[in-house]
Amino acid sequence: MEAYPLPKQDIEFDSLSTSIQILANPQRLRILCKLGDGEADVQDIADHIGSKQSNTSQQLNMMKNRGILASRKDANHVYYRIQDLRTLQIISMVRDVFCTSPMPYH
Repeated sequence: MEAYPLPKQDIEFDSLSTSIQILANPQRLRILCKLGDGEADVQDIADHIGSKQSNTSQQLNMMKNRGILASRKDANHVYYRIQDLRTLQIISMVRDVFCTSPMPYH
């Protein structure tokens, strides 16, 4: 059986579905709200979301591996930023609704 390439629209829907799955996690949403302000290092992000650096790093790496974030290393610090412009647009809308008032972190 010959495999047919997915139409462009199906590929876009697959990409959107992956992004939505990633956004469905409260910790990742908090990270993305922080990164909506611009680039930040792992410790700044961990402090902002009230999480351990190791847990934050796992979430950041997962989003990086999915193409949502990009990173750069400077000395002993790793800085992350939102790479996917569509995710940045979604986060902009989320921030308008949820990130402007203080969020309780549990």
